[in-house]
Amino acid sequence: MGGVLERFKPHILMGLVQVGYTILFLITGAAFKHGMNPHVYITYRQIICTLVMFPFAYVLERDVRPKLTAKMFGEIFLLALLGVGLALNLFFASLTYTSPTFVTAMLNSVASLTFVLALLLRLETVALRQPKGLAKVFGTLISLSGIMLMAFYKGSIIPNVSQPLVHIQPKAFIQQNWLKGSPITIASCVALSLFYILQTYTLMRYPAQLSLTTWISAVGAVQTTVFTATIVRDPGLWRLGFNIDLWTAIYGGIFGSGLIIYIQLWCNKEKGPVFVTVFSPLSTILVAVISFFILSEKLYIGSVIGAVVVIVGTYLFLWGKEEQKPKANKAQLPMTVHRQILT
Repeated sequence: MGGVLERFKPHILMGLVQVGYTILFLITGAAFKHGMNPHVYITYRQIICTLVMFPFAYVLERDVRPKLTAKMFGEIFLLALLGVGLALNLFFASLTYTSPTFVTAMLNSVASLTFVLALLLRLETVALRQPKGLAKVFGTLISLSGIMLMAFYKGSIIPNVSQPLVHIQPKAFIQQNWLKGSPITIASCVALSLFYILQTYTLMRYPAQLSLTTWISAVGAVQTTVFTATIVRDPGLWRLGFNIDLWTAIYGGIFGSGLIIYIQLWCNKEKGPVFVTVFSPLSTILVAVISFFILSEKLYIGSVIGAVVVIVGTYLFLWGKEEQKPKANKAQLPMTVHRQILT
């Protein structure tokens, strides 16, 4: 049993990550409906994460933490810009125009985008003459087809005869607009794919995962504070009451930007960047089910069919990926590849 658990430890951890993301998506959606500004939320979330993670990183990794050079800080700055400044701000901004079910469905495109980028940067290989190589390609294509189906085909509404267990009246600025929210969500997915790819290179030269998580959060907090201060002029939007807004910021900081990112870094190091992204369909299903039965969010036939297609493609990809070590774990990588990602 111990051997089985050790073998599937990355799978179990990534499954728990998706459960954590499900809770995050639902409570942030509720907080935004309550009136919390998405960019203010990101700012507080990153500050809280930095304060919580710093003592653990300082104490537990003081003997293994590499020296922080100017070049390494530049990589961390870019990681924070991609993973926090762009990906998080765009993603949660799109949540005000769409719904938790929609944005989690669109997040599944990160796996396909990361796989393509990993191929271009030689982090992934595809043996088209072998069954597992074909499984990775067709799994990616099938998942992408399911995502497109969920995004562009609604179909009829599935009737829900139950009353919502939780009901929050949306504020005036919350207006569902898929045409406006979709491009923002797609842009956040592209930034997140680049974030996962760059992680792989940075981890080879800065293997202190707790410290790296803390640095990304701290630099991201500075970046998003400057950005938010320029666009949010109402001081009232910065105040957090003893309500869902405060609890959402605390949960997002400790789990969303702290523990979850640390687990992803560990799984990225063990299994590669594509492996980290292919579990996202799980949170899509969980969010859809909870939103439908507890929050009485509208659920369409197209979303259900698309979700099934995505799951089939994901597990086909996982079968093709099984027992393959990512090329990024090798001791040496071609220097040309390093230059590509750094320039």
